[in-house]
Amino acid sequence: MNDFSLLTRWRKPVRDRVSEIDPKYLPEPPPAVRSRWGARLLGLGVMLVLVGALAAGGWRHYSQQRQAIAVAEQRRNFVPSVRVATVKPANEITIARLPATTSAFTAANIFARASGYIAKRAVDIGDVVKKGQLLVEITAPELDHQISQAEATLAQLQAAQQQAQANVDLAQVTWNRNNPLVRKGWFTQQQGVNDLQTLKAQQAALGIAQSNATAQEGQLRVLRQQKAYQRVVAPFDGVITQRNIDVGSLVQADATSGTFMFRIMQSNVIRAQVFVPQDLAFGVAPGIDAILYVPEIPDRAFPGKVTRIASALAPGTRTLLTEVDIPNPDRLVTPGTHCIIELRIPRKMAGLLVPAEAIILNGGALEVAVMSDGIASDGIAHIHKITVARDLGTAVETAGGLAEGDRVILNPPLGLADGARVSIRSEPVGGPR
Repeated sequence: MNDFSLLTRWRKPVRDRVSEIDPKYLPEPPPAVRSRWGARLLGLGVMLVLVGALAAGGWRHYSQQRQAIAVAEQRRNFVPSVRVATVKPANEITIARLPATTSAFTAANIFARASGYIAKRAVDIGDVVKKGQLLVEITAPELDHQISQAEATLAQLQAAQQQAQANVDLAQVTWNRNNPLVRKGWFTQQQGVNDLQTLKAQQAALGIAQSNATAQEGQLRVLRQQKAYQRVVAPFDGVITQRNIDVGSLVQADATSGTFMFRIMQSNVIRAQVFVPQDLAFGVAPGIDAILYVPEIPDRAFPGKVTRIASALAPGTRTLLTEVDIPNPDRLVTPGTHCIIELRIPRKMAGLLVPAEAIILNGGALEVAVMSDGIASDGIAHIHKITVARDLGTAVETAGGLAEGDRVILNPPLGLADGARVSIRSEPVGGPR
C-alpha cells in the first residue's frame, strides 16, 4: 500500500481536521479527480439556477394571477363616482335672433299730374314734411285759357238749356189748352196730334241741352282739377328721400310717362321684414313682442310688435315672411338698414333641456344615463334613448324619452352598462368649475 492509498483512506478525517494540518503536507489530487469534482459542482450549480428560475417563474405567475383576480374582484365591486344634472323644462318663450331689413312704413313716388313748368319748389331731400304741405307749384298759362273757354262754352250750353226749357213750357201750355177742345170736337184731331208731338220734340231738345251742359260741366271740372294739381302737396307725414326736379323744369302729366318728381317716406314707424325658419314659424303670430337691434347703434334697443305674417311658408326656403312695426319717433332708424330682430316666440309644445355633457352616442342613436333614486347618494344607472328636437349647443331640447326631474349622468364612464351601480360625486364648495 502506497502513500496515496493511505491518504485516500484517511481523507475524510484528514479533511475534517484540515485546519489542524499544515496545507503543505497535503498532496495534490490527481487531474482526473479534479475534473470529476468540477463537473459535479458545475451540474449542481446549473441545477440550482434552474430550480431558482422555475421557482421565480412560478412565483411571478402566481402573483400575476392573484393580481388579476384582485383587479377583477375590484371591478366587480367598483362603484364609479359621477356627476348628475336635473332635467328641467325648456322656457315657454323661445328667443330667436334673426337678420332683417328695415323699410319705411309708407312710401310713395310723387308724379306730375299737370303739365307745365316748375314755378316754385318748397322742399328738398331730407326735409320733414306734414300731410298737405306744399311741395311744388306748376305754372301752365294755357290751362287757364282752357278753363276760361270751357266756362264760356258751359254758359252757352246752359243758355240753350234754358231756351229748350222755355220751348217745353210753351208746348205744354198749348197742349193743356187745346186738348179739351179737341175732345169736344171744337179743334180737329190733327191739331191735337200736332200739339202733342211738338211737346215731345221740345222735351227731347231739353234733354239734349241738359246733357250738353252736364258734359261741359264735367270737362270744366277736369280742367279745374288739373289746375288744382298745379299745387303738389304731401300725401302724408314723412321725409323727402329723392328729388328729381328744380325750378324751371318742364314736367309732363301722363298716366304712363309722367314726370317723377319726389319720393316721400313715412319713417316715424319702421317696418322690418324677417324670414322665420320652419322650426320657429308655428309659434309666430301678430301681437308677439319683438326687439330691433342696429349694429351701428349698440346702446339702443327698439321694441315693437309683429303686425303681419304671410300665413304660408316659402316653398324654396321653408321660411315665414314676418313684418314687425317699430315705433321710430326720433327717426333714428332709417329705412334700408340691416338689423337684427329678436322675436319672443311662445312655444306650442313644451320640451325638456338636457346638458350636452350627458349625451351618449351609441351608433346612430342618442342616449342618456338616468340615475334612479337609491340609498343615500348611490343609485342605479338606466340607459334611455332620447329624441332631440333642437340643438342649443351646450344643451339639447328633447321631444321624448325623459321626464321632468330626471337626474342624468354627466360625462358617463366609458362602458357604463344599463343597471350599473353609481355614486354621486360630492362637489366642492362653490360648485363645479
